[in-house]
Amino acid sequence: MTPAEFMSEELADIANDMRTKDQPFAFATIVRTAGATAAKPGAKALLGADGTILHGWLGGGCMRGAVKKAALEAFASGQPQLVSVAPEELLTRMGVSAGEEVEGTRFARNGCPSKGSVDIFIEPCLPVPQLVVLGASPVAQTLAALAPQFHWAVVRDVPKGGATPVHQQPVIVIATQGHGDIDALMASLQIPAKHVAFVGSKRKFATLAERLIDNGLDADRVNAINAPAGLDLGAITPEEIALSILADLIHLRRAQVGETHA
Repeated sequence: MTPAEFMSEELADIANDMRTKDQPFAFATIVRTAGATAAKPGAKALLGADGTILHGWLGGGCMRGAVKKAALEAFASGQPQLVSVAPEELLTRMGVSAGEEVEGTRFARNGCPSKGSVDIFIEPCLPVPQLVVLGASPVAQTLAALAPQFHWAVVRDVPKGGATPVHQQPVIVIATQGHGDIDALMASLQIPAKHVAFVGSKRKFATLAERLIDNGLDADRVNAINAPAGLDLGAITPEEIALSILADLIHLRRAQVGETHA
């Protein structure tokens, strides 16, 4: 049963519509209150990608700043957040400061005259991460076929458009293998990406990198490309190479979450 099924029909419809459009959103639920508070446990809201409330209610305006900040952290990390909004004197008695995180709970100051305390759980719902696979080689074909089984949305061309939020930036794997290598590399460096990998030997990529830099591309971005792509598993066949690339991408995805919470 999904969180939307516990909510109002209107809230569920909005969530399902955003999920269909691959738009990030978050569910916010009040799990505990103490003292005088406008909203009570069980109150829910749906938050947009900028952390603002799109539908639902969590109480007065005193909560919105803390909720927005926690939502943005949830979107950036991909992990749920628990924020406890409490008056300054209570935080002092507890020995914590606003903005501090203790055992998975981040504390924020409630400046409202009511002086109540509210704990809010925020659960992000992010689009499936995007994997851009360039090329028509056997490795590219195999990778494109395998990746959806590991929760990647496969795209076979470089996305067009303007600035992309960090949580929606794609991972790019260039598996052209001699057919349009330079064009694919140049196109990949024109957009923000979390990671760019090239299927080919270090020697081959060094030659291509030199050409890219000579053509005016930023040397730091060129040198940040991972080549050869994938973990060093001793892979030989297209299937083995594709598997090594997927293993590396899964490691990258999990490591980014770990770094956010280090």
